[in-house]
Amino acid sequence: MVRLLHLIDCLTVVGYLWLLVYWYRVPWNIHYTRLLLITFVLSFITFQSFQLYRSWRGWQFYAEFIAILKAWGAVIGPILFYFFIFKISHAYSRLVFLGWSLTTPILIFLIHVLFRKLLRYIRSKGKNIRRAVVAGAGELGQNLVREIESIPWAGIEILGFFDDKVGEDIKEEMGKPIFGDISTLPVYLKENDIDYVYIALPMRAEKKIFAILRECRSLGARIFLIPDLYVFGLHHAEVQSLGKLLLLNFNPNTEWKRSFDVLFSLFVLFVTLPLTLIVGLLIKLEDGGPVIYRHKRITATGKVFDCLKFRTMRLGAEDELKKLLAENEALRQEWQKSFKLKKDPRITRVGRYLRKMSIDELPQFVNVLKGEMSVVGARPIVAHELTEFYKESAGRYCSMKPGITGLWQVGKRSDTENYTDRVQMDDWYILNYSLWTDIKIIFRTVIAVFKGNGAY
Repeated sequence: MVRLLHLIDCLTVVGYLWLLVYWYRVPWNIHYTRLLLITFVLSFITFQSFQLYRSWRGWQFYAEFIAILKAWGAVIGPILFYFFIFKISHAYSRLVFLGWSLTTPILIFLIHVLFRKLLRYIRSKGKNIRRAVVAGAGELGQNLVREIESIPWAGIEILGFFDDKVGEDIKEEMGKPIFGDISTLPVYLKENDIDYVYIALPMRAEKKIFAILRECRSLGARIFLIPDLYVFGLHHAEVQSLGKLLLLNFNPNTEWKRSFDVLFSLFVLFVTLPLTLIVGLLIKLEDGGPVIYRHKRITATGKVFDCLKFRTMRLGAEDELKKLLAENEALRQEWQKSFKLKKDPRITRVGRYLRKMSIDELPQFVNVLKGEMSVVGARPIVAHELTEFYKESAGRYCSMKPGITGLWQVGKRSDTENYTDRVQMDDWYILNYSLWTDIKIIFRTVIAVFKGNGAY
């Protein structure tokens, strides 16, 4: 079927060009005929070279689309060079060529999506299934089986495990048998028709991994190694190269996030400039104290920065807090749970309104411009919270900048009494952030601010 898809792609590319020429009523000439032939040959060679027809079982659609874009770029590049060398670009309609070159990869991708949908339907009927076994029945192997079972459209059937330590109770838990020790895997592959072998052993078992690679690669099954990276709790680890060495980058790629942060913050600060001037004047008129309050918070890599807010409390509020907590047991217990007081007597009249509408956090967009915070992220916390409550999640927290808003702020906000829930929300965001997630959180923030739920 992949050979048929390959031919369909090549015919689509040249057929689409012919259709655009006909649609825009451009006179056909010998140059278009030559372009069709050149394009067909380039597409036939390039599409195969860029592995567009590899097995995409279990892959996300965007990965295939990126491969199509790369392959199409390798086709358009030589064509443009051909135009330049022979000085014949004038022989073609610029409108037709531009539309064809920009929209063809989308058309090819749609064909591949339909092809994938067809394969998924065929696999749902029990056909085109690949049989697999897993070397390693520990947590990593079990997570692999659960993941494969969650994507039945991939058409992969896990028959069972090979493991030296895990007992038969795994069959009751996972519904998959233990076929034998790791050493018996080569014999099993010789006697059975297996398509895939997944190695799900911890990295410390390198001798067993090497033995499988050495003894099983010639026995008819494709072998895949599942890196034991999830022990670090990182979903955004990236493989990079340094000379001849491979590195794992444990720092999330946030370049797009930084660009979004800067543009969004400049827009907000410009739009809210009149409000900022009014708020600053009201705070100054109330007690004559400073307009901005600076509080030490933790940012990426564990560095400390001054988190900016409009001052909403009386002068000397920190000293006053110690006295309040010492004299009132209920307030002390409330503070230990959430590091906030719902009816904090230290808040000024202006400050109470600023907090209710979350206006007190507007100066934090300056922190974003300085690169100390993001618009969306985990909650800004102090060093004490990081060491006492985040514990094993502290490393993940310090891999990104804290946000002005986030899941906690738009969910339960200050009504969240269980600190563990807050840590879990921050963990989820750090492991699953995306541009679309950030946009949704920003919209939910606007709604939460107008409702005023949980803000104090």
